[in-house]
Amino acid sequence: MEADPAGRPHEVAHGGAPLRLLLVDDQPLLRMGFRLVLESEDGIEVVGEAGNGEEAVRLTRSLAPDVVLMDVRMPVMDGIEATRRIAAEHSAARIIILTTFDLDEYAFAGLQAGASAFLLKDVVPAELVQAVRLVASGDAVVSPRVTQRLLETYVRGASPGQPAESDPALDPLLKDLTPRELEVLRAICEGLSNAEIAHRFFLSEATVKSHVRRILTKLHLRDRVQAVVYGYETGLIIPSNPDF
Repeated sequence: MEADPAGRPHEVAHGGAPLRLLLVDDQPLLRMGFRLVLESEDGIEVVGEAGNGEEAVRLTRSLAPDVVLMDVRMPVMDGIEATRRIAAEHSAARIIILTTFDLDEYAFAGLQAGASAFLLKDVVPAELVQAVRLVASGDAVVSPRVTQRLLETYVRGASPGQPAESDPALDPLLKDLTPRELEVLRAICEGLSNAEIAHRFFLSEATVKSHVRRILTKLHLRDRVQAVVYGYETGLIIPSNPDF
């Protein structure tokens, strides 16, 4: 369990405590808009704002937020480098990248750097709130369509309509997974929820959660979204060419 600078244990919105949020964007009006939406919700508290990535890293360290809403294009330090540094410090904070376009190389770079999700800046309020809560819970499910398109476009140099390199070398760490854990990992990469995975393999949700925890531990991953990125980058999942 992580501890914040005050020395208290840090869990995501534990015991009914408010979900702590940090807003990071170089546009004050945009930060104000997000703050108005999020603070109107029960159980969400905006604990700070930052106008660049350097401030974001510093405030994440001092405020121990549960979720960071992170813009990518900012002065001083961009959101990708800030995300990378926050993840490298093993912060318990989950990061949501804010981007303008769904097929955006910055969104993909953010996921590679350690972000747990990405959202379009014109997201409707209800979807914003839902995404923040899901990411904070640690059980966020990758949006099968948009995120799949993003990964298939940028992973291993693949581009729309073109397959990625053939016969990729798999990470040796995959050998540490049991056959069942490998099946669960593939299902996670498909964007399935714990309930859907349980239904597919005739398991209880508690058993699936245990499998997911062991998979993340063995592969040194932060969350299930990172597991999806890992699955594509290692070649466990081969980009297809679905008719979007």
